[in-house]
Amino acid sequence: MSQMQPLYMQVKEHILDNIQSGAWAAGSRVPSENELVESFGISRMTANRALRELSADGYLARVPGVGTFVKEQTARTSLMELRNIAEEIAARGHKHSSRLLTREKITASPMLTEEFEWKSPQSLFHLAIVHEENGLPVQLENRWVNPHIAPDFLIQSFTKQTPTAYLLNTVPVDELEHSVRAMLPGSAEQELLNIKPHEPCLALHRRSWNQGQVVTVATLIYPASRYGLHSRYKTNAQGKPL
Repeated sequence: MSQMQPLYMQVKEHILDNIQSGAWAAGSRVPSENELVESFGISRMTANRALRELSADGYLARVPGVGTFVKEQTARTSLMELRNIAEEIAARGHKHSSRLLTREKITASPMLTEEFEWKSPQSLFHLAIVHEENGLPVQLENRWVNPHIAPDFLIQSFTKQTPTAYLLNTVPVDELEHSVRAMLPGSAEQELLNIKPHEPCLALHRRSWNQGQVVTVATLIYPASRYGLHSRYKTNAQGKPL
């Protein structure tokens, strides 16, 4: 733990290290506020803040009168940031792999023409890929890319970097749009994601812009039992982001 960090952050880091290393498995009881006060020589307020923030972040479950426990982890991705799923998976100490399903050049449908803010249909690159965490499918990505902005997109192998990573390294993003809906996947999606019939999914629809032009449109489908969508940010007194 870095001595330059605030005390509550040192406590949080200690707890997270034990969770992420597997020393404290899901369901394990973590030290109480009193035990943290004694172990770290900190105030009760500091201990409370560390436990409270880890609970808000989804790592701990606090049961009044019983104790605080390591929560079963559902992987999460940010709704506020453009995140590379391979990096998210690596940050959890897990292995990312992918299966390329479709790589093609198409003519935009009326809906995609509208999504890309064009007056008439134009050519698009289309990619479909399944992302896996330790061999288990966690995301089905369908992505359409403006070839005028990323002309080399379709010739990438995407074995060593994800489509998101390639685009972030190639085309700066200055505007981002996210929308989320719950959905019941069809039989093809159930098979690709290795989920049972009627298991709900979350569909994250994303558009990104560069200098007023839509760069890419993507639909990212996550099995709800394996992934969650999350955001946390500072606001003013009226609840508006700072």
